[in-house]
Amino acid sequence: MRYLTFALAKGRLAKTTMKMFEEIGIKCEEMKDEKTRKLIFVNEELKLKFFLAKAGDVPTYVEYGAADIGVVGKDTILEEGRKLYEVLDLNFGKCRMCVCGPESARALLNNHGMIRVASKYPNIAKDYFYNQKHQTVEIIKLNGSVELAPIVGLSEVIVDIVETGSTLKENGLTVLEEVCPLSARMVVNQVSMKMEDERIRKLINELKGQIK
Repeated sequence: MRYLTFALAKGRLAKTTMKMFEEIGIKCEEMKDEKTRKLIFVNEELKLKFFLAKAGDVPTYVEYGAADIGVVGKDTILEEGRKLYEVLDLNFGKCRMCVCGPESARALLNNHGMIRVASKYPNIAKDYFYNQKHQTVEIIKLNGSVELAPIVGLSEVIVDIVETGSTLKENGLTVLEEVCPLSARMVVNQVSMKMEDERIRKLINELKGQIK
């Protein structure tokens, strides 16, 4: 039996995923060691391998078959646009992708004005404005605190992830439009799905039982 390899997005996502896996009998003790320098963790008994990656790289590992299965946020899947199967909404890490800005920017959105939009997610922003709202905008990619952009006049609005909205409120910004709901998803390599269909489907069905 060949190994099934999992790529997990580092941090909270990976920890929550492993807790879910433990509930269906998939353990990997080595991963709990915070000090470990290991890159790949193995469960010999179940023939499984796990590795942690930056969220943005998980869809790439899965598309190219370096991982059979990945767990990553829906925002990353949409932004990366890789060829893979999204098979399961794990129903944690819930938040929303939103268009945010000062209340005064609402009129510009309603009137389809030519505006500048700052975002860490230029592809999601482009898809939303061009294909859903049919509004021509200039999209500026930022890597850091996007909330700054409308405050310093770089853009009229931003497209960003909103969990509680408290950061927005503190900076005089508000949610103007919702783009889409987000949560952690399981993705599968297209070839692996065919070759390991039975094992992967069994895993999906067992996880479904754990989703609250």
